[in-house]
Amino acid sequence: MAKRKVKNPEEMSFLDHLEDLRWHLIRSTLAIVIVGVIAFIFKDLIFGILFAPKDPNFITYRVLCNIASSMGMDESFCFKEIPFRIQSRQMAGQFSAHIWTSITAGFIVAFPYVLYEFWRFISPALHAKEKSASKGFIFIASILFFIGVLFGYYIISPLSINFLGTYQVSEEVFNDIDLSSYFGLIRASSLACGVIFELPIIMYLLTKIGLVTPEILKKYRKFALVGILIISAVITPPDIASQIIVAIPVMILYEVSIYISAAVLRKQRKAEKALIKK
Repeated sequence: MAKRKVKNPEEMSFLDHLEDLRWHLIRSTLAIVIVGVIAFIFKDLIFGILFAPKDPNFITYRVLCNIASSMGMDESFCFKEIPFRIQSRQMAGQFSAHIWTSITAGFIVAFPYVLYEFWRFISPALHAKEKSASKGFIFIASILFFIGVLFGYYIISPLSINFLGTYQVSEEVFNDIDLSSYFGLIRASSLACGVIFELPIIMYLLTKIGLVTPEILKKYRKFALVGILIISAVITPPDIASQIIVAIPVMILYEVSIYISAAVLRKQRKAEKALIKK
């Protein structure tokens, strides 16, 4: 079988680039599907992890209770019971939940490989110095993504499940949560945080192409803080403590992004001065 000929990126037409992109997308999709199939097989492990935040003895609840007790606060963060049932009200509800949960797990675990395929697609257009400066891109972006997913799972999801699962407008209304709604909350919280934690990488890339500077980031810091608080309010229960818990690490990432942007510009200016001297 003849191997597919690899063309010089400078000689490739628009259709050639599309064909190359298609193969990168196919390989990324295959990686997600393969990991998803494995997750589908080990459903007891996966669903055991997903149902854990519903347990009052979940580690997040115990840590928050200990912190509140040590600070002399009331027992509002000590959860003894999360009184709701999870039910499936559709014929294919459990099977659909199994499928989508497996796909989500496949994407999360295969994320570094998806980034690798993305890197392989764009790297031919980069100069040698740019490639050298971006060697740690896949590793750092993957670590940030996984930290974000864990933050969403261990912080956002438990707080949301506890608040929304116990909230009642009347004693006449009981909370019987649909399976898809429960998993949708955990999935959205984890993936959203995974994307939000990519902020330093996004700012690095925007600085490289000249759309962002540290001066701009500093100038709009107040607006960014307001935006972060709004996002925190959207993805967390409507209480101040939960919003602050989420807003603090995102604000730290924003400040880190300013230093990253400044470092990128310093390197670019040094390179420009070196060229001028030559």
